[in-house]
Amino acid sequence: MPDFSRRGTAPELMDTEATGYEDFRACLEQLVQANRLFLPYRPTLAFLERLHTRGRLNTGRPLSIVDIGSGYGDMLRRIDQWAHERGIPVDLQGVDINPWSARAASEVTRPDRPIRWISQDLFDYKPERGIDIVISSLFTHHLPDPMLVRFVAWMEDTARLGWFVNDLHRHPLPYYSLKSGFRLTRRHRFVQHDGPVSVANAFRRDDWLRTLSAAGVPRNGARVEPWFPFRLCVAREKDSGP
Repeated sequence: MPDFSRRGTAPELMDTEATGYEDFRACLEQLVQANRLFLPYRPTLAFLERLHTRGRLNTGRPLSIVDIGSGYGDMLRRIDQWAHERGIPVDLQGVDINPWSARAASEVTRPDRPIRWISQDLFDYKPERGIDIVISSLFTHHLPDPMLVRFVAWMEDTARLGWFVNDLHRHPLPYYSLKSGFRLTRRHRFVQHDGPVSVANAFRRDDWLRTLSAAGVPRNGARVEPWFPFRLCVAREKDSGP
C-alpha cells in the first residue's frame, strides 16, 4: 500500500522498459481512452478561456502554445479546435523527448492544422519566436522533485503570458479505482501498472506550494486548483501584457 502522505518514486514502465513502436502506440491510445474518464481537457481549456475573456490572447500574431510531454497529442488537437471556434490564430507545438510520441501524434493529426511535433528534451528546446503559453498534461508527475522545480522555473522564465500544469491529485480512491478497473478491462500491462503509479507519484496542494516557492514563482503568483474528478492543476497568469 502506497504512503499517500508523500509523492511516490516508482518508475513507470513506459518510461523505462523497451518496447516496439506498435506496442507503444497502442499504450498511448489506451491511456488517452482511460484519461477521458477524468475529464482531462476541461481545466486547460478553462485557463485559456479565462485569458481569452480578459483579452490577454490578443497578441496581434498567432498565439504560441507549447505542450511539454505532449504524448499522443490529444490536448493540442483539442486546443486547436477550441481556438478555431473562437477565431484565434495559433501556433501549436508539442514537445516530447520520445520520438515515437511525435510519430504517433502526427499519424492522427490532420496535416493542414497549425500543430508541429518536436522530439527534444525540453531544456534544450529554444523556439526562435518565443512562447506565449506553456502547458503540460499528466507530465509533471513523471519528474522527481529537483527536476520538477527546474521545470517550473523554466516555464516561469520562458512563457510570456503564463503557464498551466494539468495533473493528478494523489489520493487512495483514484489509485485503487484505476488498479482494479484496468485489471478488469484487461488493459495493456503497461497501462495496468502505470495508471495507479501515476496517481501515487502525483501531488497534493502542499507539494505544489513547496515547488512554487523553490522555483522562485512570486508569492500568490500562481493558483493551485482542484478539479473534479481528482485533478490538481496549477495556473500562472503573468501580469505583463503580450
